[in-house]
Amino acid sequence: MKRSLLLPLALFAASPALAQDLQQRVEAGFAAAATGTRFGLVVADADGKEVVAVNPEGRFLPASNTKMFTTAAAYASLAGLDQPDRSGGAAVRIEGGDVILEGHGDARLSSAGDCKADCLAELADVVAAKTRRVRNVIGDDSAFPDQRWSPGMSWNNIPSRSGTGISALTLDDNELVVEVTPGAVGAPPKVVLPLAYYRVDNRAVSVAGAENKLGYERDINGLVLRVTGTIGVDAKPEPLRVGIDDPAHYAAWRFKELLAARGVKVSGQVSARHRALTPADDPDVRKGAPAARAPAQEALARLTPPPLAEDMVTINKVSQNLHAELLLRRVGLRQGGGSIADGVAEVRAMLDAAGVPRTAWDLSDGSGMSSYNRVAPRGAAKMLRWIAGQPWGEAWRASLPIGGVDGTLARRFKGTTLEGKLFAKTGTLNATNALSGYLIAKSGKTLTFSAFANDVPADASATRFLDAALVLVAEAN
Repeated sequence: MKRSLLLPLALFAASPALAQDLQQRVEAGFAAAATGTRFGLVVADADGKEVVAVNPEGRFLPASNTKMFTTAAAYASLAGLDQPDRSGGAAVRIEGGDVILEGHGDARLSSAGDCKADCLAELADVVAAKTRRVRNVIGDDSAFPDQRWSPGMSWNNIPSRSGTGISALTLDDNELVVEVTPGAVGAPPKVVLPLAYYRVDNRAVSVAGAENKLGYERDINGLVLRVTGTIGVDAKPEPLRVGIDDPAHYAAWRFKELLAARGVKVSGQVSARHRALTPADDPDVRKGAPAARAPAQEALARLTPPPLAEDMVTINKVSQNLHAELLLRRVGLRQGGGSIADGVAEVRAMLDAAGVPRTAWDLSDGSGMSSYNRVAPRGAAKMLRWIAGQPWGEAWRASLPIGGVDGTLARRFKGTTLEGKLFAKTGTLNATNALSGYLIAKSGKTLTFSAFANDVPADASATRFLDAALVLVAEAN
């Protein structure tokens, strides 16, 4: 058993079972956490009978637990998720001498040299076989309205990979990797950006020792990356993963590079084509289907990405923010125009079908980065029980991390009764921890649970208290 769980488990089990029931023991364990921490927990059996309920109707910031709503809504509303994603792949066409690279919401398009599937190079090969000269290269992400960041996302996340821009034309996870290698004491470190989309302003300094205190800054929509802080001369090279504010522009820039490598001369500029967000992108405003858009010209070529179901494993197992946001917008295309509001409308339809009260949730994005999101444990647990009864419920559950085995739970629950027997989505954000899913109790029966900790003090952790409570529940049932 992990050392970090020993103290919380001791606290949860401190009082004799005869003196306190399971509910009281769980509450006593939570009371031992850092002052000010607010907990919510519901554990229920297959019939919906609650085994434990701590602040069940409280509204909590769910962090990446939001992703389980997004992926479940995709299963509930989209067909053919286990088939190649023929509607999502990027396409290319030539229009009046310009090359138009179109995105349709695929999250996995890659320009990597070792790309094996869903490769931008394939589209570059097609253009190079068609012509040796083009004018402008335009990245078109108008399949979705221009909502690169969700309402309620912290501005300081924008330069990072966690807050990278969202675009129907996404390439390389909309991030770039910068490698920083220390130099001599007092000298700047070596900063290498393999793809020179940004200009590097190196303000970092090499210092004695092996400690790394590197940082980076970038103005919104700016193309200058300032590397700051210090790196010890004995430190290993440090990769910095930075976000991209205009992914459609980056994709067009990268496509130009690939065309040039194939001998295609580009005489014009690189630019992006966006579709402005309007009131009609809110289904509550437009009250019906969106206005029909003019059909695009026939594509010269179009990629077919792998099945969306495979990407949902990535979204839930490793908690991939960008892919979750793109999936919400893909869901929003079913009856809308691909806006966040259209996607949330599909989530609401699913929650209505599951019988989850409207007061139990508010969602403003698909990934959990928004500080506007709120979820009640009882509502989340009810959704999870409903999912378990759906034809796709088993496939969805298989996308969740497994305690002590893989994904974001690989290091949690090891050596406990829940190792290999807990299947749940994690969530971590400022002062927030969350975990919701299914567990197999000591008796062999499956329980549904949703657990949250909010307002966690900066120097404290609530994760171990949530984990200890779930272990206690599993051992008592």
